[in-house]
Amino acid sequence: MPQEPTAEPPAGGSRTHTGRGRSDTVAKQDVAPGDGRAGNGVLAGYTVVTLAGGIAGVYCTKLLADAGARIIFAEPPQGVTLRRRTSSDATPAPGVDGALFQFLAGAGHSVVVDPSRAQDRELLDALLTDADAVVWSPGGDPGDDPRFAPAELRERHPHLVVTAITPFGLDGPWAGRPATEFTLQAWSGGLVGLGRGAPERAPIHIGGEVGEWFAGAHAAAATLTARHRALRTGTGELVDLSMLETQILGLSYYPVSFYDTVNRPFRTQRRLSRPGVATAADGLIAVGCGTAQQWFDLCVMVGHPEWIDEDPTPAITERTNEKAGEIAAWFAEHTVAEIRELATAFRIPNSPVVSGADVAEIDQHRAREFFTANPRAGFVQPGPPFRTAPALLRSPEPAPALGEHTDHYRQIADTARRHTADSAARRSPTGAAQPLPFAGLRVLDMTTFWAGPSCTHYLALQGAEVIHVESAQRPDGTRLIAGVPVDEDRWWEKSGIFSGLNTNKRGITVDFRTDAGREILRRLVASCDVLVENYTPRVIEQIGLDYDTVRTLRPDAIMVRMPGFGLDGPWRDNPAFAYVIEDASGLTWRTGYPDQNPVEPYSLGDPNAGVHALVGVLLALEHRRCTGAGVLVEAAMVDAALNITAEQVIEYSAYGTLLERDGNRGPHAAPQNLYRAAGVDEFGRPDNWVALAVATDEQWAALTAALGEPGWTSAPEFRTAAGRRAHHDDIDKHLSAWCAGRPAGEIVDVLWAAGVPVAEVRQPHRQTEIPQLGHRNFFEPVPHPINPTARHSTVPARFSAGPARYHRAHAPLLGQDNDAVLRELGYSAQEIAAFENDKVIGGAPGL
Repeated sequence: MPQEPTAEPPAGGSRTHTGRGRSDTVAKQDVAPGDGRAGNGVLAGYTVVTLAGGIAGVYCTKLLADAGARIIFAEPPQGVTLRRRTSSDATPAPGVDGALFQFLAGAGHSVVVDPSRAQDRELLDALLTDADAVVWSPGGDPGDDPRFAPAELRERHPHLVVTAITPFGLDGPWAGRPATEFTLQAWSGGLVGLGRGAPERAPIHIGGEVGEWFAGAHAAAATLTARHRALRTGTGELVDLSMLETQILGLSYYPVSFYDTVNRPFRTQRRLSRPGVATAADGLIAVGCGTAQQWFDLCVMVGHPEWIDEDPTPAITERTNEKAGEIAAWFAEHTVAEIRELATAFRIPNSPVVSGADVAEIDQHRAREFFTANPRAGFVQPGPPFRTAPALLRSPEPAPALGEHTDHYRQIADTARRHTADSAARRSPTGAAQPLPFAGLRVLDMTTFWAGPSCTHYLALQGAEVIHVESAQRPDGTRLIAGVPVDEDRWWEKSGIFSGLNTNKRGITVDFRTDAGREILRRLVASCDVLVENYTPRVIEQIGLDYDTVRTLRPDAIMVRMPGFGLDGPWRDNPAFAYVIEDASGLTWRTGYPDQNPVEPYSLGDPNAGVHALVGVLLALEHRRCTGAGVLVEAAMVDAALNITAEQVIEYSAYGTLLERDGNRGPHAAPQNLYRAAGVDEFGRPDNWVALAVATDEQWAALTAALGEPGWTSAPEFRTAAGRRAHHDDIDKHLSAWCAGRPAGEIVDVLWAAGVPVAEVRQPHRQTEIPQLGHRNFFEPVPHPINPTARHSTVPARFSAGPARYHRAHAPLLGQDNDAVLRELGYSAQEIAAFENDKVIGGAPGL
């Protein structure tokens, strides 16, 4: 959520952009981040073998392939399942790969490997001997062969970085239990934690299997982290990524640290946001109203300024719901274009609600030429999730045909075997262990709210020195999200959300509206390796810190800019909150019931932007390691979101199929739904639910056996996935009746033991009750000088090289490191005292 200062900086700084990715002051093409693609990519020479067949693993390798890595798909004779996958009734022509696979596997190599054949096992071992990394997930045959399980891969090939992507992790009490992306959303608390959906119906999941894509982005970041360490130590490691943990980080807003800090949940009730997604005269429009100023502006916009003076006691959400009927009536009388023009003039966050049919026609995406044609099939596909200058990515290339490169690699396998001495040398560590891979990296963190801080927090957890900049006049917005009365002592230090995002960071306050404040920032820039900011574009330029200026202060600096919609285009300066990004990318379109307007996820737009920006940072570090030169990374929030919703535009362009929302059902499991269980929840409401998803015929057989094989399950139409999908309503009636008489825990025990993916829908502050997370030490207690000790989430992967503990210091108090950091920059005690007196720095809001 980019934030702006309360007043405009004085005139004289760099102003607005006039061309694609260029500011008025840009004079050299190499600092204009076009589409970020040229040449062979920054990871040229880096080889990754893929033993993964699902979206998470293949999206991980796509991000690496776009950066130039050589990706080798080791596939079974029939090919990975993803080759034929669609999320609709469309069926690729015989011998033609599905459009989604062609997008995800671009530039890859395909080698057919049958693990039952000795010569194929030797071929795979030869590929692994020559590789740098392997990405593995269950269901990625031949990865399902126990001889190629992650631990065995590490034992035979110690030089490899082995990234394993599983639902719960490789070990622990839940390891190996069946799960789908849908049931993981339930376990994460993400179905109810941010109050999504109307309370009179079941909670609603986020459609489009976005958790798979989000996990893939995290896997790419984790793999690059391990590579960063391997380059220093000369050996590989095992990276054990849990999709449940990625969903916790993406679908809930640090609920455990919030709960432990203030002793109450962040939110306990589901409710629709207003206006939210509304019906205009000619389509769907989403308008956000999250602050008092936005409410006042909305009142004026819809012709009811008198509402402003009404009782201010109710929360904004309550006030908007009270006026919902009148607001809806006004929206229905105006077109999307009219509403957008007015809302934009009032600086109220807004966007049309796009789908796969129209997302590529949005003027912002067209102006930035974001979408491109698939190099083989010609369908429309997204561009990369970030842009760089100089270009670190390569242009799109076709996906491989099944087995296209098998003969090539068989021919070189003998050569690889003849170089066993070289292979042995690669297995010998060349440096000391590095539990903190980014120790020594200094990061200037000019970010706020969720998207930017989540990017820099990962670096801080992995050892970087991160200096988080706020101002006393306008602290980080997450400090204000605690519901603590402003008359309570040091209320601004009591946000568990701020704490959850900022442990291990140093904290300073700088009023960069002043000349002295801007000089402090300039000195900070000169002292840091990386600068990350997520203000709206005009802010950072008006204070004189565009990339041209940054690289005069620090020629090898990596600058990461995280605008909502990009550094150019007609939406450039629009405020961008997570829900607006979701509206403009298709995340909202796939979420909700088909008989109602879509529902904004209200979460994933921020952390998804953060992890993709993190991938950009790690690739920029790779470039600097090789060249000594800095990089500008433009990681627009919407570009990251458009990548994880890629399937919508791809299916529409390739097959003419519009993917739509379907409540809690999904295209790859039937039955899939939420079913009400007996009893009441912890708040005394009959709001107990279990999530169930049957993805295979074997799981259907397991379900019927667990139910005692009642007569209704024997219907012939239930024997196939297509039949179950066609008769989903009938199945739901029977399952609802069975679940209604049983507590949620009993349902889970019975069905999980039978091998059926199932989950309880839990409030997110109860995440710590999940034994698997305790086994993996996902939550760590962090003492605080003002608040109670609170448990904080870590990173969603366990690295065999460490660290054993991630949180080493509590989140900084407001301005706590002012004196120390300013002294490091060369300021005297007298100068620092003058800054305090002039309110350039401070330790309390409003100074």
